[in-house]
Amino acid sequence: MVEKSKTVLLTGAAGGVGRATVAYFNQRGFRVIGVDRLPKFDEFPEDGLYIQADISVPENLEMIYSKADAFSPTLDVLVNNAAYQVTKPLLETSVEEWDAVMGSNLRSVFLGAKLAHPLLKAEGGGAIVNVSSVHAVATSANIAAYAASKGGLLALTRAMAIEFAPDNIRVNAVLPGAVDTPMLRAGFHRGRAGEPSEEAQLAALAAKTVNGRVANPEEIASVIYFMGDNSASSFITGQGLLVDGGATCRLSTE
Repeated sequence: MVEKSKTVLLTGAAGGVGRATVAYFNQRGFRVIGVDRLPKFDEFPEDGLYIQADISVPENLEMIYSKADAFSPTLDVLVNNAAYQVTKPLLETSVEEWDAVMGSNLRSVFLGAKLAHPLLKAEGGGAIVNVSSVHAVATSANIAAYAASKGGLLALTRAMAIEFAPDNIRVNAVLPGAVDTPMLRAGFHRGRAGEPSEEAQLAALAAKTVNGRVANPEEIASVIYFMGDNSASSFITGQGLLVDGGATCRLSTE
């Protein structure tokens, strides 16, 4: 059995990338604090702490970190992975929908980092990994609120890295491209009646990458772990790492 001497807090723990990341950290000696608006899932580690909560509600973050502090007075890694997506034209996006995306994807990271900071500092330093998106650097139609939130998250990552460096806390972002997750597949059906099947749309996404396929959640989890590992990535901070199968390196005019 792996001795567990470190602790990670992960939001969006029940999603596709979240579950894979929970497993990845757990298998490498981390106790996991998982947070998600969905109920606890069967594979979640028995020695971990699962908190069902909506992080877009500011008061819930206070509750989450109060429980986290009681579970572990120190924190080695914070992974801000939770995300909410609205897939519709900008002109049809309501203020309420815009605010819901920003509350889940951006404000929660701002507030969570403030609350996690004392726990990371108490450990003598640590790492924050913000899961942004390829949409922070190149986007498409009908996803403006999500793209704006992920672009803001990339900028916030740089600002946090500067301010948290004196406390030996590194802050980086991972920018996944297309990953075969429930959220990706759900996006195929929002306002797209009559569109091709899920598999056909996945194939179309795959064709746009250099690798010729979309990622699986475990591939993103491994990069998140690398960025959180204070031995493997100790001199990396304030950076955004694209993990998109080369999709953004190809000219659109090819």
